[in-house]
Amino acid sequence: MTSVRLPDGSVKEFDKQVTVKDVAKSIGSRLAKAALWAEVNDQPVKLDYEIPAGEVDLKIVTKTSEQALPTLRHSCAHVMARAVMRIRDNVQLAFGPAIDNGFYYDIMCDPPLSEEDFPAIEAEMQNIIELDEPFERIVRDRESAVKICQDMKQEFKVEHVTQGLAEDETLSFYQQGEFLDLCRGPHVPTPKSIGAFKIMSIAGAYWKGDQSREQLQRLYATAFFKQKELDEHLTALEEAKKRDHRVLGRKLGLFHIDEMVGQGLILWTPKGAFVRQQLQDFISSHLRRQGYDQVFTPHIGKLDLYKTSGHFPYYQESQYPALLDREHMAKLASEGCTCGELSNKMESGEIEGYLLKPMNCPHHVKIYDSQQRSYRDLPIRLAEFGTVYRYEQSGEIGGLTRVRGFTQDDAHLFVTQEQLADEVAGCLDLVKIVFETMGMSDYSVRVGLRDPDSTKYVGDPKNWDLAEAACRQAANSLGRPIKEEPGEAAFYGPKIDFVVKDCIGRHWQLGTVQVDYNLPIRFDLNYTGADNQQHRPVMIHRAPFGSMERFIGVLIEHFAGTFPLWLAPEQARILTVSNKAEPYAREVQEQMISAGLRITGDYRSEKLGSKIRDGRHELLPYLFIIGPRDAEQGTVSIRDRYKGDLGAIPVAKAISMMTDEVASKVVREYEEQA
Repeated sequence: MTSVRLPDGSVKEFDKQVTVKDVAKSIGSRLAKAALWAEVNDQPVKLDYEIPAGEVDLKIVTKTSEQALPTLRHSCAHVMARAVMRIRDNVQLAFGPAIDNGFYYDIMCDPPLSEEDFPAIEAEMQNIIELDEPFERIVRDRESAVKICQDMKQEFKVEHVTQGLAEDETLSFYQQGEFLDLCRGPHVPTPKSIGAFKIMSIAGAYWKGDQSREQLQRLYATAFFKQKELDEHLTALEEAKKRDHRVLGRKLGLFHIDEMVGQGLILWTPKGAFVRQQLQDFISSHLRRQGYDQVFTPHIGKLDLYKTSGHFPYYQESQYPALLDREHMAKLASEGCTCGELSNKMESGEIEGYLLKPMNCPHHVKIYDSQQRSYRDLPIRLAEFGTVYRYEQSGEIGGLTRVRGFTQDDAHLFVTQEQLADEVAGCLDLVKIVFETMGMSDYSVRVGLRDPDSTKYVGDPKNWDLAEAACRQAANSLGRPIKEEPGEAAFYGPKIDFVVKDCIGRHWQLGTVQVDYNLPIRFDLNYTGADNQQHRPVMIHRAPFGSMERFIGVLIEHFAGTFPLWLAPEQARILTVSNKAEPYAREVQEQMISAGLRITGDYRSEKLGSKIRDGRHELLPYLFIIGPRDAEQGTVSIRDRYKGDLGAIPVAKAISMMTDEVASKVVREYEEQA
């Protein structure tokens, strides 16, 4: 008798030996057709695998299964590493995980790899796949695992087994032909599941991300089940290149990054500053309607503030080094105290130090705590466009989406337990307003929960249970796909993140809401209740945009630089056909500016075609073409970025058309015109 337990808890029983394919057919013909492989007692097997008698757990994997594509890609990483070892001698392997949109393997070899090696590696990968040798799992005790890695002369693996995996009593390897690699798995049962792959790029990396350690090469690649899926992915990447906010930001003059100022520190030009200010004004108008109060806080704070909040040392690695008090520094330096001793004294609290603000919340906490609070005062909603600083690794910095100084549309709400559900719902409504206004209708919800086995999280488990329950309840009210992720909570509380899918299928994490019972305890916050007793408020952290820098970077790419009219720094440009039309054109420009529109004029003695090309190159929403006939008839001829030539209309109608579009914040679908 064979008893097969399925993931939904149901059990199927068979009185004879069956294969995985037989079980799939018994469930349904569609599943049998879609099945790729299965996991029997968590181990990958082929569809023709004969299930042993007794009780087994069975999970049938299809392309829509969450683990399917990452497993395929991790297997392809092994194939790629094996191919590199076939064309290079003395190759040292580090790690090769699956990542979003592909996988990589960190490698050291001499001579180093270059893009010219990609065709040879890919050809060898195809040869390996055609051999169709299975990935075989081998489990060994610690001593044997170390010896295997030593015999293979894989020094990074030896170090990882002896240090990184020091507490593991047994370790697993996967073998495919002559290739053996330390790996947890799982892998696809057959390499021929890898229908298409491509090596994408090569970059520098460090062993375990430590800049003081060995320099490696990171070979990036991707893989899919079918060639069509790879082709679609490559097409999307080409479209993404066209939309790259770093390229469009320079082209449109929105922001500048200067090495003399510093990596990851953004200089907003007038045009980019306008977009940012429009977004701030937009969200501020909604904040006023919801009863928020605006506050301002300094860019630095005493180290003790962040020690109390827990941001120091929990986020110490991503913070700038603390700043020592100058008087203490001078005194201790005169006494011969070294830099290392100074730092140790500061961290131990013997001398004062300051920190560039990594978070706004401790400052808002102290505003709340600056006076006695009553239950009649709550909820208190404090909002700030607060700039914070994080020391991102130089290799991780990129344009606006990963920076070292960024501004959050941050707010912190101090509420009673009874007010919590309604206030979280109000925060979620604000996020929905942002997405709907920007035309970002395709989004999902991610609930970050604590990992009960981790020591990262602070506070009473009972309070964590309350906070997580509040986040789950609020997330479920949105009617959106929800994914729970244990281990992704902030150290002080669970969070709701919003993941937006843009118009070319990429996913961006934008906007967050967090429920926090712990910071009010750490800072001993209170309010006087109706019973005249002291009670602890609950704190909500929320940022609908998240980072202004990241949000604008995503917007640039989402709109391909063609902002909606209300956000466009230059909404239209007047182009004169000849110098004779200039006086009338300037009158029209003045009328439009007086109506609150952002209009410029191109009055150069250039050909009209050249002026039109310049306007289109700068992605302007509208071009107003004015000639002598328009001056006679009081009209403008409109060229719409989206619809092409609209013909001549009266100036008043053109102004009304644009002001209506601005007021309604229309997001029109972009269609490239010839």
